[in-house]
Amino acid sequence: MISGSGISFAFGSREVLSDVDLRASHGEVLGLVGPNGSGKTTLLRTLYGSLTPNAGSVSLDHSELHRLSAREIARTLSVVVQENPGDQPLLVSDMVLLGRTPHQGVFSRVTDVDEKIAAAALERVGMLALAGQSFNELSGGERQRVLIARALAQQTTHLLLDEPTNHLDVRYQHEVLELVRDLTRSSNHAVAVILHDLNLAATYCDRLLLLHQGRVVAEGTPSEVLTKENIEAVYQIEVRRVELDDGFQLVFRPLKERLPLAV
Repeated sequence: MISGSGISFAFGSREVLSDVDLRASHGEVLGLVGPNGSGKTTLLRTLYGSLTPNAGSVSLDHSELHRLSAREIARTLSVVVQENPGDQPLLVSDMVLLGRTPHQGVFSRVTDVDEKIAAAALERVGMLALAGQSFNELSGGERQRVLIARALAQQTTHLLLDEPTNHLDVRYQHEVLELVRDLTRSSNHAVAVILHDLNLAATYCDRLLLLHQGRVVAEGTPSEVLTKENIEAVYQIEVRRVELDDGFQLVFRPLKERLPLAV
């Protein structure tokens, strides 16, 4: 379980998060949603220790994050963020093998076991056939699959993703999130993911945390959180919820006047 209690954070005098509580249980996808500047990325960074909260605490399976070593965290928690492959191209297989680093000693080399685990991770995300290709040459959707494979090769029980559908076309958005959801169910991961697209969040997340100006506005199932009242007040956009047999879809158009936020 990934949990946070009373998380607050500020960049200098600018408060970005204020008294945020959250919980992502094993076998569950928790979506972090909210407008740009609402604190989603800052919150995610506190969950994997890139930022230290000014107040509050983060725990992994009831162990406080700040009491764990970097190696202990890396063996428990995988993080998938947007990456620039840079000027030094890596093969897909080598990129995934980086996920084995927390399990190796300082001077140890890649073992046959590491290679088998990496190959199994690539096969699980449908990318084994491209193991010998340069990561630089992959499409956006393929890169995301490889990064998820690297997280799987890390063999952790917790997974954080920062906007894994960014810059992907509609097909790959759904394929990547369906993969994440299926992996969560089959491997019993605890997952937290930042999503901008509320329809994707409604489809693939078990619960949502809606942030606005660093505070939690609503928490619960997608149906409970993505109400007309919440969305219009937080996003300042008119919305209509279309109920479907297996969920709902949101249809948007501009508001004619701003609405107050009721919290």
